[in-house]
Amino acid sequence: MSKGSPGRPTPGFLVWRLANKWRVAVDRAVAPLGLTHAQYSLVASLYGMQRAGERPSQRRLADHTGLEALYVSKLARALESAGLIERTRDPRDPRAVQLALTEQGQAVTRQAIAVVQELLQQLLEPLGGLDAPRARAFTDELTTLLDAPLAPSVPNDESTQGTTP
Repeated sequence: MSKGSPGRPTPGFLVWRLANKWRVAVDRAVAPLGLTHAQYSLVASLYGMQRAGERPSQRRLADHTGLEALYVSKLARALESAGLIERTRDPRDPRAVQLALTEQGQAVTRQAIAVVQELLQQLLEPLGGLDAPRARAFTDELTTLLDAPLAPSVPNDESTQGTTP
């Protein structure tokens, strides 16, 4: 809650609540397809990148999704075990692992995308639906916030002592 306005939630709190609401809803929606929200984020991103002609590395996919590289590696291994993606060494960089959806992975991902698109339409209905001006403005605002760099301050850091925020 904000110090300045008692009882009024802060934007950070609301973003956190919305992110959790969305994660839980997507988890439930894609569970029948054998996916979690994080796995969906990975395969849906990979699907879009493959359609654009890319065969991204795990690092590139981590950068694209905003997930930690180690977490992407863990997710990729699980998805590979499930037969949804294949991991291969990058011929240009033997340290890098490239990812690609298998045929089964493409089919599951197409189904998951359809399910999540329907869920997104439900989420954005109060703003007039996915293609409404308010929803587009909301998307623009979220993009602006995501593009803004954040450098968390370190409490009790000697370099910041004696300065005012």
